Amino acid sequence: MNITILAIESSCDETAAAVIRNGKILSNIIATQEIHAKYGGIVPELASRAHQQNIVPVVLDALNTANITKYDLNAVAYTQGPGLLGSLLVGVSFAKAYAMGLNLPTIAINHMQAHILAHFIDDPKPSFPFLCLTVSGGHTQLVKVISHLEMEIIGQTNDDAVGEAFDKTAKLLGLPYPGGPLIDQYAQLGNPLAYKFPQVDMPNLDFSFSGIKTSFLYFLKEKTKTNPEFITENRNDICASVQFTLISILIKKLKKAVAETGITSIAIAGGVSANKGLRNTLEKLAQQNNWQIFIPKFEYCTDNAAMIAMAAHYHYLQGRYANLETVPDPRMKIPNSTLHL
Repeated sequence: MNITILAIESSCDETAAAVIRNGKILSNIIATQEIHAKYGGIVPELASRAHQQNIVPVVLDALNTANITKYDLNAVAYTQGPGLLGSLLVGVSFAKAYAMGLNLPTIAINHMQAHILAHFIDDPKPSFPFLCLTVSGGHTQLVKVISHLEMEIIGQTNDDAVGEAFDKTAKLLGLPYPGGPLIDQYAQLGNPLAYKFPQVDMPNLDFSFSGIKTSFLYFLKEKTKTNPEFITENRNDICASVQFTLISILIKKLKKAVAETGITSIAIAGGVSANKGLRNTLEKLAQQNNWQIFIPKFEYCTDNAAMIAMAAHYHYLQGRYANLETVPDPRMKIPNSTLHL
């Protein structure tokens, strides 16, 4: 019997749909919302309106690309959270209505869990247990992955996410939104040791990134006071130094997690896992420490529906279905997890 699932992702500003059959991705369609660039960040109301416009054509494209019809489906999955409430509502409502019309079960998926399970889309796949550093605009977590659906958060940010730190520092530099990828781009051309920024050492395996943003703001004010062209003249070195600091914070906690757990299989997930600086640093550490490193393809790092589909596949195998009373959860935590404080 074929198990074919339509998955919908609408947690932020990407409207996405994917089809998975027997654990293999058949299509992965993403519609990006360009409107937010001129505002320097996501505007929630505009995001939800764009989802309403995009979701039907995106779903139809996903079905057509997979060469199936809606009558071939066994279930419809959707992102339940975390994310923007208005954006989540569009995806959840559409998925429920679509499934109801076809008399199919629905599957509610945790967005962060799906990022981790993106590692099971392609080979090589990690073996259990492994550590996953999930890094995005809204989250920074260290997760001990015990099985496909059993995960334990062993550390997380106490304030801002690392992706937000990248974007906020980019904005201070006058870079367009989203600025994180641009910092990565310019950092490749700069000296990472040109400028030093503070690193807050949180207890245990937790992170903190708010301090570096404040320090960076005062750094720029001081430098541009005497030289208005400071940013333009030193952009590559500034970006390289900021990126070096943020990656150092992540790596320090990752090394500590490896030491405490004894687990040397390491994965990264989330939008910031597309960062070349982070990828290169992890690959060097793997060679030095005999770690196994798992890094997803770029297309599965940022928000996409293929990862939702993969998570839904494992939920379906265990009969974990949602119901009509299931509602979006903007602050949803990874299921079956405990946070060590």
